[in-house]
Amino acid sequence: MRSAQGNPPPRTLSVVRCAVYTRKSTEDGLEQEFNSLDAQRESAEAYVRSQQHEGWTCLPNRYDDGAYSGGNMDRPAVKRLMADIEAGKVDCVVVYMVDRLSRSLLDFAKMMETFDRHKVSFVSVTQQFNTASSMGRLVLNVLLSFAQFEREIISERTRDKIAATRRRGKWSGGPPILGYDLDAVCTKLVVNEDEAVRVRAIFHLYLEHEALLPVLRELERRGWTNKRWRARAGHECGGSPISKTALHRMLTNVVYAGRVRYKNETHDGEHPALVDPATWQKVQALLQRNGRSGGGPGRNTQGFLLKGLLRCAACDCHMTPSHTSKGNRKYRYYVCTHAQKRGWDQCPSKSIPAAQVEAFVVEQIRCVGRDPDLFAQAVAEAREKDEARLDELEAERRQLERDLARWHTELRNVAVPVGAGATDPDLLARLADLQDRIQAAERQAARARDQIQVIRVRRLDEDAAREALAAFDPVWRALAPQEQARVVDLLVRQVDYDGGKGTVAIAFHPTGVQALADELALQTREETA
Repeated sequence: MRSAQGNPPPRTLSVVRCAVYTRKSTEDGLEQEFNSLDAQRESAEAYVRSQQHEGWTCLPNRYDDGAYSGGNMDRPAVKRLMADIEAGKVDCVVVYMVDRLSRSLLDFAKMMETFDRHKVSFVSVTQQFNTASSMGRLVLNVLLSFAQFEREIISERTRDKIAATRRRGKWSGGPPILGYDLDAVCTKLVVNEDEAVRVRAIFHLYLEHEALLPVLRELERRGWTNKRWRARAGHECGGSPISKTALHRMLTNVVYAGRVRYKNETHDGEHPALVDPATWQKVQALLQRNGRSGGGPGRNTQGFLLKGLLRCAACDCHMTPSHTSKGNRKYRYYVCTHAQKRGWDQCPSKSIPAAQVEAFVVEQIRCVGRDPDLFAQAVAEAREKDEARLDELEAERRQLERDLARWHTELRNVAVPVGAGATDPDLLARLADLQDRIQAAERQAARARDQIQVIRVRRLDEDAAREALAAFDPVWRALAPQEQARVVDLLVRQVDYDGGKGTVAIAFHPTGVQALADELALQTREETA
């Protein structure tokens, strides 16, 4: 029998606002018109439509994390989703699979606390559970435990693969470094010849100046920057000024020695070395001696001519200035730092009177002007240095010309739609960036051409060099002790003393004679002005 009151009134449904969250770990395929994030969202929206009879409706906001790992919460879409939940805008979170939201059991537990506190349910489309029930929460925790286990296994496999790759000397990824390009076909490092010239020059500059800051100033003067490359997406990366940290990282990067590093291990690499073993070892020894600060000149109040130049050949360490007083007389010495730290019996050199070794070095400088063979060697080394600098500048000029050609082509392509009235902010920003790059590169190219011209004009003149060394004696006697130390530092790169053999070996700066000739010429002009 029918009730006398007729049919019951229709049930009023409460609206369930559903937020669809999607995630993909890598950026591969995201550029496609229909990608993995779109497929996940389509499945989730279809599931929400199937629950319309329960009042479910899909929110228009998109919570998509492309190229983000599920192992942490550092994801923009997750942060927006949690903020909307806190604001009471979401009743249900829908995902394609549970591991799309998180692969960390701890992170997921924190999310569930927030969900429960705001009465938000969680639904996985393909795994058929709902956290509104106790059984759904149990199944969720089991699935999430397996998701975290899978993530940890993948991480272990990735680490093992990188270790095996490095131990075989192969390049295992990362941003490209100055001096090399990445072969896209065989994923090997190939030498970029123009950049390789710069890398070798940087190593030689550090050996010449024996400190990071003077090298940085020289690199800034030359306008040299970090590696510039084009990403897969098409935009340009790198090209920033070289900082002190970046310079130290470059000088200690074993890749330049033809090796690869994995944790504390180094292995022979497949790629060719850019720096010869002798130069590499000298730079590492100098860095270790100077510490992370990179060294630098200190005060020389006692006028030690060979401070920072004299080394103990037997111990392969520096000899530091020292002095003692006896009555009114002061005695100056150079002392082996190894003997100071380990004991006098550990070094055959121990110490040497400063006046004795300084007089010997000064006499050898005089001999360069008197001995034709020594003079010819000094001139040859100076010219070799000029040729090396010319090679660096020519390589820099060629690289800048290639960059300018590429940027001018891109500028013309961008200028067409802008000239037609396009107002896309990204397009306008790229146009401005290209114009800035072109102006900076043109200035740098002009500076390189000027430096090339200067070197070609002022190559070492043998007559001027001979006059400079002939004038050494009168100039030397007129100088104060600290000025004499500066002149010696200008001419001499290193002095090795072996107390066991009783020998002193002097290495001159290749450009020392040229520098002395330039300084004397400047002094002459000032006196006649």
